Amino acid sequence: MSSRPTSRLRPAAATAAALISLAVAAPAHAADDAAPARTSGVFLTVTGQDNAWVRGVLLDCVTQRPAHHPHAAEACAAIDKAHGDFDALAAKPGICTKQYAPVTVSATGVHRGKPVSWNKTFGNACEMEYSTGAVFRF
Repeated sequence: MSSRPTSRLRPAAATAAALISLAVAAPAHAADDAAPARTSGVFLTVTGQDNAWVRGVLLDCVTQRPAHHPHAAEACAAIDKAHGDFDALAAKPGICTKQYAPVTVSATGVHRGKPVSWNKTFGNACEMEYSTGAVFRF
């Protein structure tokens, strides 16, 4: 057999190796150019069952930038009353159906100088609403 097929593969292998090394190096370089982290604001999300849908909004209770959250003042007041502890949000009494349609909520960022990283899954949107009030009502 001839060595010709092997010699054709060498340039292709070298090109593939070069492209892979560029791909691996690119994210590290891109991270250097990333914008600085926010010093205030909590990104809130609500995600439906099996990630079928997701909604998200930025809530910034410190700078009061133009509100992206439709109930920003009420949501900030609830979080402040809970001292930034999302597990301690004041729940309202109410009755929900037993329908299982889970929603997962999350809060990530900084609230009044305190880092926040929290998530919880509720059996349905009604349970979420009674447990979190205006915070995830968007």
